[in-house]
Amino acid sequence: MTTSKKKTALGNGLTGGGLDALFGEQGVDATVATADSVREIDVTKLSANPYQPRHVFDEDALRELAASIKENGVLQPVIVRHHPADNAKYEILAGERRWRASQLAGLTEIPAVVRKFDNETMMQAAILENLQREDLSPIEEAVAYKTMMDTMRLTQEQVAKRLGKARSAVANMLRLLNLPDEVKDLLDTGNLSMGQARTLLGLHNKRRILPVAKRAVAEGMTVRSLEQLVNRLNEQGEVPVAKPEANAFMQATQAALEDKFGTKVALSANRKGAGKIEISYLSEADLNRIIDVLGISLD
Repeated sequence: MTTSKKKTALGNGLTGGGLDALFGEQGVDATVATADSVREIDVTKLSANPYQPRHVFDEDALRELAASIKENGVLQPVIVRHHPADNAKYEILAGERRWRASQLAGLTEIPAVVRKFDNETMMQAAILENLQREDLSPIEEAVAYKTMMDTMRLTQEQVAKRLGKARSAVANMLRLLNLPDEVKDLLDTGNLSMGQARTLLGLHNKRRILPVAKRAVAEGMTVRSLEQLVNRLNEQGEVPVAKPEANAFMQATQAALEDKFGTKVALSANRKGAGKIEISYLSEADLNRIIDVLGISLD
């Protein structure tokens, strides 16, 4: 008879990684607890892991879990440690969803295993649990890696090794933190994909990232079509350096117009103050998009 080997690491299935290995180092099995090691703890005495990278919980999924808990109880205990500032209270290392759903289900107590964990273990385990459940948004994941690096003074390679991921995967996630905040929001809400976000980072003119991102969402662009657009915009070159005689108002106006339209804009004026504005477009669809931005109706 043959037996299959369970994958325990993240990303590459390496043996000895992930939560099982981490908890094993701390003297607790992540999936199995003996009856005498489990105790019932008042749900009001528990608090979330302070290093929890996930900030948004799916309310529908929590309600479904709460309904299951009402019917079947909490089948797997949460893993906790004593609160550093109050020994009568606890912080959750693993199982925050179960804790939240138990409260929705009206439970006053929840089964828990109490263990001793240091802050580094708390942080690492919180990230691992969420990654294994695929509960983190790309930006939450990137922030979690950055927090590990800053707090624990780790390199990208060390973070990758601890989490069982490829260093390139960690590096690509960290690059997302260079996106403008509004673009991060689009990624967090699922309006932009990871592939699209990484493509936007390839824009030479970083001022164009936000308007191009909005355009990608509005037009429902695929990653491939967005790559083509980014390549065309890069071929247009950066915004030319203004001539010394050009005044600050003209420079600022040109930059604002390019941000507005998400494409190259040429602004010129003669000595009398008259001039012209040239807006570049790359296709008929791009022209229609610019017309929409201008609020012009052709009906």
